Amino acid sequence: MANQLVCRPEQDLPVAVLRVSGVLDLVTSDALRHAVARSLSVQPAALLVDVAELEVTDPLGLQALSEVICQTVEWPAVPIVLYGAGADTAAALSASPDCADVGMAESRERALDDVVDEPEPRRIRLRLRPVPDACRQVRQLVNQACAAWQRREAAAAATLVATELVANVVRHAHTTMEFTVGLRDGRMWLTVRDGSRRLPRPGDAGPTEAGGRGLRLVRELTESWGVLPVSDGKVVWTQLAADTRG
Repeated sequence: MANQLVCRPEQDLPVAVLRVSGVLDLVTSDALRHAVARSLSVQPAALLVDVAELEVTDPLGLQALSEVICQTVEWPAVPIVLYGAGADTAAALSASPDCADVGMAESRERALDDVVDEPEPRRIRLRLRPVPDACRQVRQLVNQACAAWQRREAAAAATLVATELVANVVRHAHTTMEFTVGLRDGRMWLTVRDGSRRLPRPGDAGPTEAGGRGLRLVRELTESWGVLPVSDGKVVWTQLAADTRG
């Protein structure tokens, strides 16, 4: 009989809680990957993962857990805390270099305490319709955020990136979108979530198209960027340095 893994979201905002139970291996890791992606896509203040009922049957299963959980730490500046892990799983995770940024806690209460101690990221969200004026609105929002957060030196690059992310939705996705700008640890995060499952490509917009050079420009101006597919669309995320103050 095939192994089963159940991933049940218990809470989304402000802190997301995901309960994982069953057997984790290379086959069932896809279920975990999709569940974590869904939880991260709403960009909560933190993601708590209850692994008390998770069974890792072999090293390959542990590798799958590392790939799914640990490699998502880069985005979206959301602290991830695993709690309730058994002794063997906790020891293996602690020994994994890929999991250095993932918190471990004995219980849900302790995990919440750890989250409270984390500095809360600054974050502004805006819902937009897929119309050309959305680009102007998002430029205005990013400029205002940079001024309010005293990061004016990042405004030029951030507004260009924001414009291209939104313009790409207007040109290709044609769905309403949620734009988020955030600041944490001296880095600015710009994300757009839309309702299209079509994944963007760096060549989606040419240099002569209205709106700029598309995702090629995003790649040039940011430290990193990526796409997080979710069941009802996708999230395109970017990270760029705001300044050197942290």
